[in-house]
Amino acid sequence: MHEAYLAQLSDCADPARAVGMRKYHKVDRVYLGLANPQIDALTKEWRKELDTPARVALSDALWRTNIYEGRLAAAKLLTQARIRPDDSAAWALIASWTRDFDSWAIADHACMAGQKRLVADPSRLDEVETWVASDHLWTRRAALVSTLPWTKQNHPKPAELEARARILGWIETMVPDHQWFIQKAIGWWLRELSKHDAQPVRDFVETHGEDMRPFAAKEALRYLRKKT
Repeated sequence: MHEAYLAQLSDCADPARAVGMRKYHKVDRVYLGLANPQIDALTKEWRKELDTPARVALSDALWRTNIYEGRLAAAKLLTQARIRPDDSAAWALIASWTRDFDSWAIADHACMAGQKRLVADPSRLDEVETWVASDHLWTRRAALVSTLPWTKQNHPKPAELEARARILGWIETMVPDHQWFIQKAIGWWLRELSKHDAQPVRDFVETHGEDMRPFAAKEALRYLRKKT
């Protein structure tokens, strides 16, 4: 099934651009050289013609190719607010991808798909919480990138505040992990929260800032320092 869709991606290949992408991402896989808008345009059309089970099946097949653009297309196929009639298979597939994450670009696209499914059913945070203790760096990072929607509410409901506090607790346990991508994700999550709820970020950095890598603490406070 997926061959015809993969052929559409391949038809847009730019071998010269692919060489540069391979050097940039530093991960050994096939790159076709497509730009994000090209993948967006294709997957937008595919979503129109496929029902949910077919979209999930195509996403699974494209992900398994391990082609850079195939994995991005797989994620984009499932990045939508509502997946009817049931999004449980989509969520299960997205969650299964975390163990394959090996670079920020693919991980971030998959996490954007995951964000939609978590917002649709916040009870899935129970599963995401298990990622925090994973021995796989990219799975731990995905726990933060996938939960970025909880940084964005200006007028959070009680359940959203509870979830936000819960995720801040995860971040507290991750502070001693000084790997660059983890610290970058911590700074990113806190920075985004600071735009909508500054005090918890100030409190967090005051309590844990000395244990964070300096660049992460600085990133967390970036917008708050501009206001002072």
